[in-house]
Amino acid sequence: MKKLVMIMVLFISFQSGFSQETVGGKVAKNAKDKTYRRGEQKGDETVDKALDKVEDGIKGIFKKKDKKKKSEENEVSEDDETKNTDSKDSKSEGKSNSSKKPVKTNSKFDFEPGQKQLGFDDFSTTKIGDFPLGWNTNSSAEIVTLDDSDQKWLSITKDGYFQPEFVKDMPDNFTLEFDVFTRYRSSNILEYQLYLMPSKNPKKDLSEEYLENYFQFKWSACLGSSSFLVVENGETINSNGGITVAELECSGEDGADGMMARFSIWRQNGRLRIYVNENKILDLPKAMDISQTYNVFKIGAKYMNFSTTDNADEFMVSNIRYAVAGEDTRSKLITEGKFVTNGILFDVNSDNIKPESGSVLKEIASVLEENPAVRVKIIGHTDSDGADAANLQLSQKRAVAVKTALVSFYGIDTSRLETDGKGESQPLNKNANATEKAENRRVEFIKL
Repeated sequence: MKKLVMIMVLFISFQSGFSQETVGGKVAKNAKDKTYRRGEQKGDETVDKALDKVEDGIKGIFKKKDKKKKSEENEVSEDDETKNTDSKDSKSEGKSNSSKKPVKTNSKFDFEPGQKQLGFDDFSTTKIGDFPLGWNTNSSAEIVTLDDSDQKWLSITKDGYFQPEFVKDMPDNFTLEFDVFTRYRSSNILEYQLYLMPSKNPKKDLSEEYLENYFQFKWSACLGSSSFLVVENGETINSNGGITVAELECSGEDGADGMMARFSIWRQNGRLRIYVNENKILDLPKAMDISQTYNVFKIGAKYMNFSTTDNADEFMVSNIRYAVAGEDTRSKLITEGKFVTNGILFDVNSDNIKPESGSVLKEIASVLEENPAVRVKIIGHTDSDGADAANLQLSQKRAVAVKTALVSFYGIDTSRLETDGKGESQPLNKNANATEKAENRRVEFIKL
């Protein structure tokens, strides 16, 4: 009889352990899918590396559970009860216990880049050492590269403001994205600023710091301390001087190792959201005066190189993208049979999809999930830089990469997707400048 009982206990323990490992694998797979969909990984991490870490962590949770004998399971301590309660829904109230797991709040990166591009500048057509066409300033700057990278940056070396003139006549719904690099900090008062504002004379108002109407966000160089102001008719109607943004902090002594981040700004009528990397730092329901026509975006520096230092303050911007937000993907793909997007981004001369493309891919996947009978052809296009044959091959590889993402991370049936590439053979314009080239680098979805 004792042998029979022991065999039954061992059998139940084996089944329990097998079930946990199976569930653990399923949870890990779901976590992979959801993480890619959010497009939240930082630019210097590969998606696979980040997801593998999540998967290992989840599997570890299941492996750490001790298999107890039935007699031990009946003797549950108060600490165990608290842990079990936490693992369910964190519903225990009014209990103080040092062994309790910390409650973690989960959020999501909900930024959705606009699909209809209004302007773009990566300074690819500007020579190193020059100031870019289509920009205005009351100071000075030049185009540079960093280390061995081909990416070009507008390097701001003196106090003043810099305004991309293609960001104008802002619609009620738009997105504005750009990269920022900062390094070194010559004084405690050094700060960087950005403005959104209406102006009757943008050239005249360029040098002004405080006007009758504007939104201002500023941060202390290489530090996380930040603030914002909303001013209407000369009166401050909203402000906060105590914001901390860890993504804006530089590493190393006096910021010597620098900091690189992606700003994403999203306006929806009066509402304004600002993200730094995947962190939503502001969500203001009444930041924009809907009675005003906003037509100026400017970014600048204050108190640069204020004190003597061996390393001059560095402040750079790049990859400015301005687009109309709120386009109806479902309507275009299902009712019109075609959807074209510049929101799926790739590394230069590569079919590697950038993490910030996640929201667009998620939207496409949602359309396909809701319309299971629809089949789609994915077509890649490039700009005219480089050889024709190389661009054709690159466009084909990029279309395949998009298909792979939809199949691997969103579970879309591979038989529903076809791919093709047109290279530079079907331009939308003359490829005369950075904005036109960015428009031609696109992905089309055609309903079959």
